[in-house]
Amino acid sequence: MKTIEEYMALPYRLELVPDTVEGGYAAAYPELPGCVSCGDTLESAITNIQDAKKAWITAALEDGIAIPEPDELNNYSGQFKLRIPKSLHKQLAEHSKREGISMNQYCLYLLTKNDAQYVK
Repeated sequence: MKTIEEYMALPYRLELVPDTVEGGYAAAYPELPGCVSCGDTLESAITNIQDAKKAWITAALEDGIAIPEPDELNNYSGQFKLRIPKSLHKQLAEHSKREGISMNQYCLYLLTKNDAQYVK
């Protein structure tokens, strides 16, 4: 079993989101469920989430709760196969040709654009 210091050193993904209603920033480690905090500034949000992370890990170790390892990008190839209707394939091919880019680039653009809208 790892120590608190070893868990603290692992590269967990940190999310920082501006709070447009109250002001300040919300912070979370999504791989550690419920490990959230906030701060008036980015710096204070980062300090606070580090404290929350240490408290979260400490409590999990004391209670015998399994602590998930960080999700590494090395576990993903960057590729996946997608089956789509022929009509959609045709539309994507036509749109990408009109834009002067490959269909792969065009689909990446659409996925990125949609994902950015989802995050908001």
